[in-house]
Amino acid sequence: MFEHSRARGASYPCPRTSRGLCKELVKGWSSIDSSRFSIETVSGGITNLLLKVSVKGNNGNDSSVTVRLYGPNTDLVIDRKRELQAIPYLSAAGFGARLLGMFENGVVQSFIYARTLSPADMKEPKIAAEIAKELRKFHQVDIPGSKEPQLWNDIFKFLKKAAALKFEDNEQQKRYVKISFTEIQDEVKELKDLLDILHAPVVYAHNDLLSGNLMLNDLEGKLYFIDFEYGSYSYRGYDIANHFNEYAGFDCDFNLYPDKDAQYHFFRNYLHPDRPSEVQAQDMEVLYVETNTFRLASHIYWALWALIQAKVSPIDFDYLGYFFLRYGEYKKQRDSCFALAQSFLSGLRNG
Repeated sequence: MFEHSRARGASYPCPRTSRGLCKELVKGWSSIDSSRFSIETVSGGITNLLLKVSVKGNNGNDSSVTVRLYGPNTDLVIDRKRELQAIPYLSAAGFGARLLGMFENGVVQSFIYARTLSPADMKEPKIAAEIAKELRKFHQVDIPGSKEPQLWNDIFKFLKKAAALKFEDNEQQKRYVKISFTEIQDEVKELKDLLDILHAPVVYAHNDLLSGNLMLNDLEGKLYFIDFEYGSYSYRGYDIANHFNEYAGFDCDFNLYPDKDAQYHFFRNYLHPDRPSEVQAQDMEVLYVETNTFRLASHIYWALWALIQAKVSPIDFDYLGYFFLRYGEYKKQRDSCFALAQSFLSGLRNG
């Protein structure tokens, strides 16, 4: 049940200060008596704690907002400055909850009345099409500042931190010393060199589009992307591949990675949301090659992320095991993904 670790896990105290924050940041709440407030935990994990703060109205109905509090040591895996810079623009573009206010270690946002998707939901053709269309819109949001892709900077940053760890627990240390960081660095460099040749379009990417970060209001048919902690300028193929890897679900069954037909269904709706049937075969092939080569980068990213979490996370979870799982999947898929890209590039040179 690996993927739960990214969405929930650690228990946090319920902060009384949330009432004060909401009184200060939510319009019309400043004069409401504290006795009319209720607070409940929606989810909690290493990267944040999500609270639902509600106020009982005079008519007996509740009015609710969410308070997102950042967890401990998150600066090791998340660039909070980058996230906070992007949130107002993503909110203004209609993504996620509406931003109501920001404070030193979190944000206050509107409450989303929708259900969280399951991994199985994501591969349903109708829902997959909506995710693809929404992702295209997300990729078109303009976030001020540098438009340089951050994927490789983040991976090399993770690699440097992961290679310098030492575990107090003897069993953990024994497993850790079996890892060859020289091998991983060589793999990353070779993969980067190959992907650079593909010249994949750079977009503002979500970078963590697992089922837990997708919500659906079934009555309205409204899909929501949430949690932009890992968002950055990156490559469109990486963002899509990372999403496809999440089809593996909580049990990390990577055999559930979508086949070519399912991918092409997604690509049609991504490339031409209004008229999917009119997408050119050549455009789908390009995106197919991009996605299924960046698939490898996604495995390395989360493998290295897991090593850092193994050292700093308070969650009782086998992050070292998760590293070996993701890096093992990288090695399993490496040759076929490299061959796909190399064959495509060879065809371009000879065509």
